[in-house]
Amino acid sequence: MSEVRIAAETRTEFGKGPARRTRAAGKVPAVLYGHGDKPRHYSLPGHELMLALKHDANALLTLQTEDGEQLALPKVIVRDPIRRTLEHIDLVAVRKGEKVTVEVPITLVGAAGPDTLVDQQTMTLTIEADATSLPDHLEVSIAGLQPGQNVTAQDVTLPTGTTLAQDPEHVIVQGLGVVSEEQLEAELDAAAAELAPDEPEPEGDSAETEGSESDEAGDGDAVEATEA
Repeated sequence: MSEVRIAAETRTEFGKGPARRTRAAGKVPAVLYGHGDKPRHYSLPGHELMLALKHDANALLTLQTEDGEQLALPKVIVRDPIRRTLEHIDLVAVRKGEKVTVEVPITLVGAAGPDTLVDQQTMTLTIEADATSLPDHLEVSIAGLQPGQNVTAQDVTLPTGTTLAQDPEHVIVQGLGVVSEEQLEAELDAAAAELAPDEPEPEGDSAETEGSESDEAGDGDAVEATEA
């Protein structure tokens, strides 16, 4: 994992207005939690913080405060939805040798088997490790993956001192079979047949029934005319 020393300026004003002014000055509002202490509010240099988090969301930060240095890990990162600039960050205070639980990005390595589509269902893995020895990513091998095969959390090789902190049977990657053009056409035809409207029932029987009723009425008229 990466470790970055960063200057942390104490903030004494809070709320939306002061936060906007902090961002306008090229800094990021930050709040530090942990170890039973009251939340501490800081302003961190925006460019340095962006670089620290660019390739490692779990970068270990050494905050240089007026009270001394403090190790911290990112807890919640808020970015502008369009510009993707840092808007706010929540940090958690840590100590060397302290175990923490974090989500680590997954990187797929290797090539799946022929005619196999790789369906990655999970982008991160939750682990527990020393706060100062967190991996910046975890590699998951999909070498030779075949349709119908899965790679679960328990299949991932973890670094020494790291333990899994989630369901070991959680599926990370599954192999799917490639659908041929003929199979796709057959499935589309079947779907179209299911959606097609039902054909109307023939009306021949009802027509005959109506005709016989007319005949009976006609016969009756003829009988009445004869009687007259």
